[in-house]
Amino acid sequence: MNRKILIVDDEPNIVMTLEYTFKKNNFDVYIARDGGEAIEIVKSVKPDVVLLDIMMPNVDGYQTLEFIKSNNELRNIKVVFLTAKNKASDIDKGLKLGADKYLLKPFSIKKIVTEINELLN
Repeated sequence: MNRKILIVDDEPNIVMTLEYTFKKNNFDVYIARDGGEAIEIVKSVKPDVVLLDIMMPNVDGYQTLEFIKSNNELRNIKVVFLTAKNKASDIDKGLKLGADKYLLKPFSIKKIVTEINELLN
């Protein structure tokens, strides 16, 4: 059975690159363009990991993470921020809210795959 990943980002080129890569690495891939969409998918699919941007329209990544980690059924889902927000205060906030990892854009696709695989093993 394939592992499930939810990619949450509002930048189509990033989504396309990540979707292609994770499908190639035998993941079932789900896509959301903002946090609101992500929350609905998380509730129905219960992915193994959520790869989550912070800066998005409507519901941002911080709010999405808070929802996941405050829900008893969902709190064990791994959440990895993938964001351009690189200040120490942003990183601290993300990790304090419960993110399992905090990765920065621009990114190495190989590093992301490695980090996700390590997190799930």
